[in-house]
Amino acid sequence: MYETPTAPVTALWPLATSAETDGLRELADDDGLTGFMPPALPDAAWVLHSMYEHELGPFDMSYVEYQRAFLNSRTGGREIIPGLDPAEVFDDPSDTFAPSKGEHPGPRWRRLRWAELARRTGDPVAAEGHLPDYRSFPSLRESGGWPVGIIGPSECTLNRADWDRLIEILTEHGPQGPDTRCLAYYTPLGQGAEDFDNLHVRAGRLADAKALYDHPDEGWWTPSNFWADDRSWILCTDYDLWATKVVGPAPLVEALLGDPEIEAVRLPWAH
Repeated sequence: MYETPTAPVTALWPLATSAETDGLRELADDDGLTGFMPPALPDAAWVLHSMYEHELGPFDMSYVEYQRAFLNSRTGGREIIPGLDPAEVFDDPSDTFAPSKGEHPGPRWRRLRWAELARRTGDPVAAEGHLPDYRSFPSLRESGGWPVGIIGPSECTLNRADWDRLIEILTEHGPQGPDTRCLAYYTPLGQGAEDFDNLHVRAGRLADAKALYDHPDEGWWTPSNFWADDRSWILCTDYDLWATKVVGPAPLVEALLGDPEIEAVRLPWAH
């Protein structure tokens, strides 16, 4: 059972030595600029980052078009889309790229599964040979960008609900359950620097991992890599991707694939 931490998150997840990433560097054969991407150990699944659809949408207008119309009508008071509050479209309607910070967007929004959107558009969840990223669902970009009414998956971070559920599943498969010692690595890109001599790593218990989402020193993104100390399983949330790779034993991967909350897939070409 998952435990509720009582200590401040800064005390639960102190900084650890950069040398903790040495094993990941060897596995991935990479410098970890966007995250250390490990091979299957021995199995792997990709957790697709959540997206949402508005109860009135999608609309025949892209976010860029909506932003332009909003900015042009601010003094005229014209309603751009009847029944749609601009605050429901953007955290900051003047900024198309304002991050959602991983939270559920509100009561008028529902989770939109990748599989559902793939059936609707005819696009694959991930084109063969490619990973889930900004190029996914190309048919939605043909008219100038994703339509207003759909909030696309977050890049470089998991949604809070997916992170919490993932931690619960990992706890069931952790070498020591909630007492499993874990490490969290954050790419220097998220810190506004590229200091690979002092990689940013934190250490703590799996029981306290949900609290990482609100660590005051780590911005609004989840770790680039999160792993059990014995590397029996490893997560990689690449800075440029819309999905998180989870590698580990087959029972863990099967649990992810069969979970009713998380949406996970196998990508044989990215095993």
